[in-house]
Amino acid sequence: MEPTGLDTGVDEEAGEGEAGFRPEDDPGTGVVAAFGRQLKLLRTAAGMERAELGGRLGYSASSIASYEQGRRIPPPRFIERADEVLGAGGVLTALKEEVARAQYPAFFRDAAKLEAEAVELHVYDTHVINGLLQTEEYARAVFRMRRPPLDEDTIEQRVAARMLRQEIFARKPSPILSFVIEEAVLTRPIGGRAVTQGQLEQILLFAQQRNVEIQVMPHDREEHGGLAGPFTLIETREGRRIAYVEVQRHSRLYTERETVREMEVQYGILRAQALPPRESLTFVEKLLGET
Repeated sequence: MEPTGLDTGVDEEAGEGEAGFRPEDDPGTGVVAAFGRQLKLLRTAAGMERAELGGRLGYSASSIASYEQGRRIPPPRFIERADEVLGAGGVLTALKEEVARAQYPAFFRDAAKLEAEAVELHVYDTHVINGLLQTEEYARAVFRMRRPPLDEDTIEQRVAARMLRQEIFARKPSPILSFVIEEAVLTRPIGGRAVTQGQLEQILLFAQQRNVEIQVMPHDREEHGGLAGPFTLIETREGRRIAYVEVQRHSRLYTERETVREMEVQYGILRAQALPPRESLTFVEKLLGET
């Protein structure tokens, strides 16, 4: 049995912003650098200085320089507007998807693509609220706890990218999403009281969607099917079933059917052992009243 996927990186997760964000790969390499070179060629061919292009797009000349040199990841809106202003005829927008992938740490990129296109996602979490459910404030608090510390630009990059992942909730047709969350995750006050309250409120809001089910695994369960740790089950449009496991800066995508089936059975047991969805929401409401 051979796992597939990436084995390097940091945690998951560029969003809008005047300066954009730094790619995970080294400056001057990869698709971000290729986009930057193309942007510079088109700008030069149009006879524009960086300040002029930036003025038309609402960015500074230094931001344009950062994009051209592959030091920052341009947000999707910038790519669309630059393609239009420079008369690129789709040359820049053709790179938009690959540039967007570069906003995530290397090890999460394959999983992020599968997640964005999934028809079903089933998630078991043991340490923090899953990124798909996190508020911006909670996500920022999580990234600020990283050791060694992340710099502020990287934190904002990760937060923005994590928020973009939540577009899955608005996608049509709606994917089926389920989450089993350990009680300890909900009671751990990451970011402080106000952040915790906002996070619990967001969980209740997401749980109102008909395609979303959230269950809590209480402390007092004597039997527990998930002691091996967190994981995510993914089903694609083509009917492929994949398991994603992440720990300590490493990740695996498992596609071998026997392994995935074992984890599907494990998730089914977890759901049976956890509180039912309605009782889980009552549990979260009670926690919210206590914070």
